[in-house]
Amino acid sequence: MALFDGIRRQLRSVVQWEEPAEGALFQQWQGNGDELKNASKLIVGPGQGCVFVYEGKIKAILNESRLINLETDNTPFWTTVTKFMQFFDSEHKAHIYFYRRTKILDQKWGTNSPIKYDDPKYNFPVSLLAYGNYSYRIDDPKAFFVNVVGTENDFYIEDFRQVMSSRLLHPLTDFLAESRYSYAEIDAHREEIAAGMNAQLQQEFLKMGFVITDFRIEGTDFDEGTLKRINRIANLSAEAQAAEAVGLDYASIQQLEAMREAARNEGGGAGLGMGLGAGMGMGQMMSQTMGANFSTDKKNPSTDSGVEFSDPMQKLVQLKKMYQAELISKDEYSAKKKEILDSL
Repeated sequence: MALFDGIRRQLRSVVQWEEPAEGALFQQWQGNGDELKNASKLIVGPGQGCVFVYEGKIKAILNESRLINLETDNTPFWTTVTKFMQFFDSEHKAHIYFYRRTKILDQKWGTNSPIKYDDPKYNFPVSLLAYGNYSYRIDDPKAFFVNVVGTENDFYIEDFRQVMSSRLLHPLTDFLAESRYSYAEIDAHREEIAAGMNAQLQQEFLKMGFVITDFRIEGTDFDEGTLKRINRIANLSAEAQAAEAVGLDYASIQQLEAMREAARNEGGGAGLGMGLGAGMGMGQMMSQTMGANFSTDKKNPSTDSGVEFSDPMQKLVQLKKMYQAELISKDEYSAKKKEILDSL
């Protein structure tokens, strides 16, 4: 039986990539035990290419689907191969690789570590995380083999994804630094960033022998430290808008907050005294604020009904706005409201 198996291997007539491994980009032809020396035909199927590697260097490439009769056809591919080997009898290392020429679709990418840059608007450090997808195809198999595959016998899509991810961080960092998008503008400009990134990356990709056909950014996120700074800015902006809505400046808001915290202090006599003092100060400040924002004239016409309102009515309206803006507590609102009504 072993004798007949050996004869069958010697008489093997076809070299082809019959069952590519799942996810394989480059795969060395093993022949399933068949010897290559007496092979008579080389078949390169649709979407495939073939590479002859001699002592670790590419010597010939067949970048199209076709059938070659290795015994009689005078083709550049086979002529080049036979210059290095006689019927594949050689003490030197020679291999045939098959590779995929078809486009590899919908590949995921994500930054391995945060992209760090200074926010151009708020001048604080930002650590950005990004992810998306892309499609690609092998454009220059020689460059791809030399710069990406290397000495591997087989090279898979997952192997390429790791190579790709490691090469994204630096160009993306440079682009964000040059484009000067603030953290709040990143998501709104994802398409522009992706297009700019694609233009920057194409030159680097071509050096490695492949072409990116669809590079997209699907989403972004920030690290914990950046999120804390962002939330702080959002809170301060909301407080400033609330203050403006009721005619206060930010300093007055901070003073109100300090007084409110002091008034809540229940720790002993000193705390009690501070709370009383803070409460009095808060009442005085609210009176001064409302007095500064409204005329002391006792009568002001209403634009809706012509009814004349007194100064206490305006103070009550202003007080209600401060309560609705959460600048004062419910108890503070009730106490001041009672004080104004008692003065009528």
